[in-house]
Amino acid sequence: MHVLTGGLVSDADGAREADVAIENGEIVAVGDVPEGDSQTDVSGQVIAPGLIDTHVHVSMDGRPDVSTVFGDSPYTAGYRTVANLEAAVEAGVTTVRDLGSRETLALDAGAAVDDGVLDGPRVLGAGEAIVMTGGHGHPFGYEADGTDEVLKGAREQLKRGADVVKCMATGGVLTAGAVTGSPELTEDELRAAVSAASAKGVPTAAHAHGEEGIKNAVRAGISSVEHGTFMDREAAEMMADNGTYWVPTASALVNIVENGIEAGIPEEAVEKAEDAASRFERAWEHALEAGVDIAMGTDAGTPFNYFGDIPRELELMVDYGLEPDAALEAATVNAAALVGRDDLGRVAEGYRADLVVLETDPNTDATAWQSPTAVFADGKRVS
Repeated sequence: MHVLTGGLVSDADGAREADVAIENGEIVAVGDVPEGDSQTDVSGQVIAPGLIDTHVHVSMDGRPDVSTVFGDSPYTAGYRTVANLEAAVEAGVTTVRDLGSRETLALDAGAAVDDGVLDGPRVLGAGEAIVMTGGHGHPFGYEADGTDEVLKGAREQLKRGADVVKCMATGGVLTAGAVTGSPELTEDELRAAVSAASAKGVPTAAHAHGEEGIKNAVRAGISSVEHGTFMDREAAEMMADNGTYWVPTASALVNIVENGIEAGIPEEAVEKAEDAASRFERAWEHALEAGVDIAMGTDAGTPFNYFGDIPRELELMVDYGLEPDAALEAATVNAAALVGRDDLGRVAEGYRADLVVLETDPNTDATAWQSPTAVFADGKRVS
């Protein structure tokens, strides 16, 4: 048993003085605990849950032109994945959800972490995202048209061991020729994917920028809307009423707009991102007014959106209107609920020992996450 002593514990239940004991990858005691076999003195510091990023692409590396990724060999993609996972866990991210990579790459990476082959966050994967023929993300997606093909595609990913089924409900920013807000997979097609996933007790996620695509996803029973950039009041209210999570991925838009064409991002992508960013603030207003459940996700791997910078997302969420404690909830307990893991997201007995040690209290300072002094992933100190 290893004990973290002298610190302040801070999670969705607030902040309190407590020691934390971990053993066999699990938190076994919080509060006054017996002396362990080994100890780490964290006096004057804060013990918080590891972050959960519910939207990443593990083989993408933040390069300005995403289309060049598709020319990488499978081996190169694997090496980039290892580097990304190492960067993420060293930054205090202890679980990631990959929402679309080539074939079984993300699922294999998750198995490698579980088996101790490499250090990294826990990886929950979708396998290949399901897209309409020629639709957004088609170079690394499973192309399907009609409910039968979508059902087949979802079942293929589930057969591979997918932890989530991902669908493209609208066009997107980074696929050349795609219209960002235009509907792609239909409501019936999305419903087919939900049917397949629900039969296995697996959540679903829909990439959706435009209002119509968001509403199609909600009516179909999708678990989470990713991006939701053009969300209107009606869409927000529908999401709140149906318990549909929103994963805003602020980092994706902000990094494209901040870096722009001069940094090598294709002009079409920058123009679409700038248009989306101009409407994103209204989406936040609608979501917060309606009380939509929010889970943290970054779309890490998109241009200049690096895995080591994932904790910045919480600061951005605060910039868009969340309080620091709400951002903490989005990145811990809400994210855990979305991915279907009731053993993640808190510093409490019986939870997995995914912990970060910080200099300040993240319940009051959203920037605290950006400089962890120690990281424990499944009980193992990795940074």
